[in-house]
Amino acid sequence: MSIRGKSILTTLAIALIGTTPAWSQSPLKTLDPDNDGTVDLAEAKSAASKLFDKLDGDLDKRELRGRLNAKDFAAADPDHDGTLDKNEFLALVEKRFNAANPDNDGTIDAKELKSAAGRSLARLLK
Repeated sequence: MSIRGKSILTTLAIALIGTTPAWSQSPLKTLDPDNDGTVDLAEAKSAASKLFDKLDGDLDKRELRGRLNAKDFAAADPDHDGTLDKNEFLALVEKRFNAANPDNDGTIDAKELKSAAGRSLARLLK
């Protein structure tokens, strides 16, 4: 390969390294816009609200596949209409946030996000 070709490949590699897609970032980095090393309930709900809007309206089991199992979906759907509206979805996020925050300090750190409850919250918000 020519020097010019190697130079182009090197430049491309450097550019790609600097543009890590959001799906490959750690959940903490994705959910922590103020970069304080923790996620508070407002940050979690903000991420949930953006996700809900991105998914375009009331969410059914199909849209939440891989994020929520059928039993948890049924528990999060108090009116049993087969969908979660925004308030129901945010209530579910708050429930999962509280489960991932066993010390009740109002924030979730990296260690808490690695717990089963923390992974469950992160999976819901991915």
